[in-house]
Amino acid sequence: MAVVTPRVFVSHLSGIAVFDPNGDQVGRVRDLVAVLRVAGRPPRLLGLVVEVISRRRIFLPMTRVTGVESGQVITTGVVNMRRFEQRASETLVLGELLDRRVSIVETGEDATVLDIGITQLPARRDWEIEKVFVRKGKGGALRRKGETFTLDWSQVTGFSLEEHGQGAESLLATFEQLHPADLASVLHHLNPKRRVEVAAALDDDRLADVLEELPEDDQVEILGKLKDERAADVLEAMDPDDAADLLSELPEDEKERLLTLMRPADAADVRRLMSYEERTAGGLMTTEPIVLGADDTVADALARVRDPDLSPALAAQVYVCRPPDQTPTGKYLGVVHFQRLLRDPPFTLVGAIVESDLPPLPPDTPLPAVTSYLATYNMVAAPVVDESGSLLGAVTVDDVLDHLLPEDWRETDLHGAPGVDATDHMGGHAERPNGHGGGRTNGRSGGAPGSSAAGTAGGGTHGRR
Repeated sequence: MAVVTPRVFVSHLSGIAVFDPNGDQVGRVRDLVAVLRVAGRPPRLLGLVVEVISRRRIFLPMTRVTGVESGQVITTGVVNMRRFEQRASETLVLGELLDRRVSIVETGEDATVLDIGITQLPARRDWEIEKVFVRKGKGGALRRKGETFTLDWSQVTGFSLEEHGQGAESLLATFEQLHPADLASVLHHLNPKRRVEVAAALDDDRLADVLEELPEDDQVEILGKLKDERAADVLEAMDPDDAADLLSELPEDEKERLLTLMRPADAADVRRLMSYEERTAGGLMTTEPIVLGADDTVADALARVRDPDLSPALAAQVYVCRPPDQTPTGKYLGVVHFQRLLRDPPFTLVGAIVESDLPPLPPDTPLPAVTSYLATYNMVAAPVVDESGSLLGAVTVDDVLDHLLPEDWRETDLHGAPGVDATDHMGGHAERPNGHGGGRTNGRSGGAPGSSAAGTAGGGTHGRR
């Protein structure tokens, strides 16, 4: 009787949970690591890139995978918590192979890779890439109706060639449901070429959300690769304070060129924010809080709070002012918290329930004083008001945290996160199949699959696996 080997398409693995034998979740799959081989031989799948709870990405060898089924991956429970670092000989299956333009060997026709099928070799724990799901044609936004079919790996060619202008539609489809912060993590871990290609394929609003979650050097790199008109559109879609922070990292001439291309109202908000010192209330604030007039009702306020584009911190309270209702407004009257809006009848005027006992922050308030204000009054946002009493904007706790944390906090593990140990999880050492890594002092030596080697990993100079 023939042995039926499991086959899985990698798009189905993206983001699925990884569990140990006890049913405890280790993390989620973010990519797969493969090694391309010569003479048309199918690439061997080395392992999975798993994002654990601390946002650290680790390497999980396929020899540690005991099951891929029902939307989950089961491991032996032996996981090395060293940060994953891709080597030059390795290829990320999701990040680098999807959307590749290849040629069909038999006909010479161009095709675009939509998905990759992997299979486990009979009677072994090794996995390899077996199938390639493609669409005929060169792909791109205007060429999506070509015939699609599945081919053996040996029936296509071109994976080893350097490609310029690689698309990103299939890759983005696998990450469609990711939170912007998680998608930003995906982009950050791609190589620079692929990062720019994927960012360019995002729509303006999605790219704006993702840029706000990226480290500054990634932001500058991506924005610099966009055409000026597109860059200006993305800046308009960003929160004004985040756009101001990003523009402040650019050379003066480039900054002015992009501001000139932005809509005048959006550019005016950004210029106003850039006029304040960075670590002050004026430099930290957003110019788009919820502003209502005293004659507006609780129902009006709740309708504004329901806006799904608002952050939780901005939706926690509304600011009551005399007209106009755009910052900088007329005289600031006070604030109404979301809980109060829930307690009062919908027809109640917000002017009748406004709280004015807490003093607003002047725009030149330094960061430590802003932090103390939020902590003292248990606030998640605070109004910023100028000398004339006009509301300029609001400082939210997330913007304060951005400036209190180390500059590279987006690239650093969440230290002390529950369930995460900076040392090897359960004392195990991850190894690579077929002796890959033998003789190298990188913590991937020797034990049999499933074993737990004693002691620390030798050397650790590669910071990985």
